[in-house]
Amino acid sequence: MQNKSRNLYLIPYVLWIILCVVAPILLIVFYSFQDIHGNFTLNNYVNFFTPVYLKMTLGSFWYAFLITAFTLLVSYPTAYLLTKTKYKQLWLLLIIVPSWINLLLKAYAFLGLFGKYGFVNAMIETFGIGPYQLLFTDFSFIFVSVYIFIPFMILPIFNSLDKLNQSYVDAARDLGASPFKTFVKVIFPLTMDGVKSGVQVVFIPALSLFMLTRLIAGNKVITLGTAVEQQFLVTQDWGMGSTIAVFLVLIMVLFMILTGNRKRGL
Repeated sequence: MQNKSRNLYLIPYVLWIILCVVAPILLIVFYSFQDIHGNFTLNNYVNFFTPVYLKMTLGSFWYAFLITAFTLLVSYPTAYLLTKTKYKQLWLLLIIVPSWINLLLKAYAFLGLFGKYGFVNAMIETFGIGPYQLLFTDFSFIFVSVYIFIPFMILPIFNSLDKLNQSYVDAARDLGASPFKTFVKVIFPLTMDGVKSGVQVVFIPALSLFMLTRLIAGNKVITLGTAVEQQFLVTQDWGMGSTIAVFLVLIMVLFMILTGNRKRGL
């Protein structure tokens, strides 16, 4: 009876996975074998390996790597300091709250901040320099992306640091390890699971960003996500757009496998 009741509870989850995960992926794969007129073709997969799309893929990886690296550099020290504060849960909440704001609203806020006559240039002009063209640059795109992804990187790292057994750190210091060596040999390896989770949460969506490339980078940054949007909405070539999406899914799955937590045998 218990097994039957458990199976009944699984039905909504199985239906949700089929309708919202499996079915869309199958549709994308189906459309990837069609040309712009709806005829069966393999040219979409051949075209993906042309220099144009390969360069776009490498560019997407490069920007995703930069965004993830800078986010990690900011998030790890922040998460570490949070675990040492008295009201760490409150400070963590204050960091997470901005992630509840709609992404579009935050992007438009930065349009005002980084605009030629915005707040940042106004502050720079007080020193007798500027104004500078901050918008529609690689700097603005990476800066805004890092700002948006920081809460998602901090949370898993904070959880790993908060659960870290302090006795390991104390033992390393008692044995004469310096603070730097203690961090490299003890703290960082023991919190690697949190780092991997944070990297996954940031790198995967950063690989397919498209809205920020339009609003903040002014389409000067072209990623695979931007290409998918243009193929579906501009050129109306659903086949090529689906093909790019198929490769995006494969890349994301491969990345999750490579950065996944492997259980070590005893």
